[in-house]
Amino acid sequence: MNSIMKGLGILMVIALFALPSGDAVAQADVLDGVYIPEHAPTRKVISYAPLREADVMWTQRIWRKIDLREKINHPLYYPDVPKSNFKSLFDVIKDGIIEGTITAYDPIDDEFKYPMTKDEVLEKLSQADTSMEEDFETGELVPIIITNEVLATDMRVYELKEDWFFDRQRSVQEARIIGISPQVAKYDESDNEIGKSPLFWIYYPQARYVFANQVVFNRQNDAERRTYEDILWKRMFNSYISKESNVYNRSIFDYTNGIAYQLESEKIKNGLFLLEHDLWSF
Repeated sequence: MNSIMKGLGILMVIALFALPSGDAVAQADVLDGVYIPEHAPTRKVISYAPLREADVMWTQRIWRKIDLREKINHPLYYPDVPKSNFKSLFDVIKDGIIEGTITAYDPIDDEFKYPMTKDEVLEKLSQADTSMEEDFETGELVPIIITNEVLATDMRVYELKEDWFFDRQRSVQEARIIGISPQVAKYDESDNEIGKSPLFWIYYPQARYVFANQVVFNRQNDAERRTYEDILWKRMFNSYISKESNVYNRSIFDYTNGIAYQLESEKIKNGLFLLEHDLWSF
């Protein structure tokens, strides 16, 4: 009898040590919400409609810029610091490059000829600057090297490279994004902004899976799991055309500026609309 009691006592002691602590149980039961979000993290990319060269009766290459200062484009800019399940588009791209799921290409051109290594991208995102500061001991000005990391808040513009075409098999005009380039502000020696500088180009079809699995904050409905793929494919942004394919390889800025720039951009945009509109008779 005593041996049985001793055996039961040993089993009870083992069971007490085997039980998880209250903190562990509490942590396991914590759910920051009323349900487990499962849709977006496992979402598949919707394939493009099949397209044959013989069915493309017209095509034109267009470059356009998304100005992140416009309110409609803020979902691509915020949050400025990653939080919860949300990241800015730049942070999504940067993390994809670091993980190896997205390849960055040198911005020397937009034809995806020169892939950049992860180290090259990280070096470009950590820009060194020299500042003159006074030495407390000698009173002389000495150069100090300051490393400035490029953040999501430094983004000003996203440039898209896309092909517009008419598919006579489906009788539709469609646009497909080929590449996307994040651009930061460029300053002169007096810290005056003098333009935009591209960081790199990424091949959009490769990045679609990454974009399709990253939710975007929705101002009206937290339950709608809108993703960056949704915003870009459904064209839920505002932009202006900066270049169309031409024999001189010139952008609009190369031959006009100011109000004339905007008028030329709208002229090209209207031409795309009229091309499709005039194919039909009502």
